Amino acid sequence: MTQLYQERCTACRRDSPSVTPDEIAALQPETPDWDLIDGNDVPKLDRLFKFSNFAGALDFTNRVGELAEGEGHHPKLTTEWGRVRVTWWTHKIRNLHRNDFVMAAKTDAIYSEMTS
Repeated sequence: MTQLYQERCTACRRDSPSVTPDEIAALQPETPDWDLIDGNDVPKLDRLFKFSNFAGALDFTNRVGELAEGEGHHPKLTTEWGRVRVTWWTHKIRNLHRNDFVMAAKTDAIYSEMTS
């Protein structure tokens, strides 16, 4: 079995299936630092990343943006001094898809690379 961060996003349509509660339970161990939140009645994955300055936060934001463009799947990014909040969900289905967990794992990999 591949690790989530090694997977690629698949194209989603409006009728693409959402992840089930059992699938969420199976995927969460690979994205343990992400919170499941409800935003406007849409389930989402959310995480706050901390940095020692604005430049680090901005660099991280840009790297996540490049990843999003490359995968064709885009998050909500909020960049402030010393922190970036990243929120993933699949807009077309107004729910969570496996892609969101893949992208969360890829985001974690970027953060680990930058802070190690």
